[in-house]
Amino acid sequence: MSRTYRFMIADVFTDVPFAGNQLGVFTNATGLNDAEMQTLAAELGFSECTFVLPPEGDGDIRMRIFTPVRELPFAGHPTLGTAFVVAGPLQRVVLRIETARGTVPVTLEREGARIVFGRMEQPIPTIEPYADPAPLFAALGVAGSSLPVERYDNGTPHLYVALETDAEVAALAPDITALEALLGPTGACCFASDGTRVKARMFGPGLGVIEDPATGSAAGPLALHLARHGRIAWGEEITISQGAEISRPSTLYARVEGGPDEIARVEVGGSARVVAQGEFSL
Repeated sequence: MSRTYRFMIADVFTDVPFAGNQLGVFTNATGLNDAEMQTLAAELGFSECTFVLPPEGDGDIRMRIFTPVRELPFAGHPTLGTAFVVAGPLQRVVLRIETARGTVPVTLEREGARIVFGRMEQPIPTIEPYADPAPLFAALGVAGSSLPVERYDNGTPHLYVALETDAEVAALAPDITALEALLGPTGACCFASDGTRVKARMFGPGLGVIEDPATGSAAGPLALHLARHGRIAWGEEITISQGAEISRPSTLYARVEGGPDEIARVEVGGSARVVAQGEFSL
């Protein structure tokens, strides 16, 4: 007997359709096994797909996240996009989403019946130095980084490479094969900042994503990286532009509260639009 699973497609970190980062949301994934979830995520081919399940703890829903090649404990645009899809019918102001890295609250703003903006409180990332960045620089085709290269992990690990200008970021043409062999399931986030304005690109071939249009899991740690190294003040919000080079312009907002001795809160926000719906029969 066939089983039918409905999904919706949202464009995340944009307030207009057909920009931002595409996300498939399976709104009732009860009955799907791990292999089926992975197959459906690969079939849609977006950076990530989410599968909504009944909560097991203190959340309103439980969510699993798959790229085309692997499951992730946490990711940003899937969390925000799933909140936009699910919270509308539930009429929630705050939607608590259970992930493999803990429960993530998403606070939603509405204009009338439509959700227009959301802010998620992300898991606090671990931070590690990256001992030998020279092969990374070679794979990216850059001379170096103006800040230390460090690895942040909030469920999806990323390395951060600071370039001097937007033009340098836009011109990046990394060796994707070398990058995948070097980093595996770790993203490389390259950025240039001018005060609170940031231009970024993220390459994650080992995650199944050659280049990501908008990377919510990288945005919070990027704000933290800038605050730790004195580029912005603690609590100051940055605006991140991403995705223009692959014709999916996106805007993300991120801030970190606390200080060098204690990170109190990592918050990432943005908009999303639901653009399509459909179903698979298995």
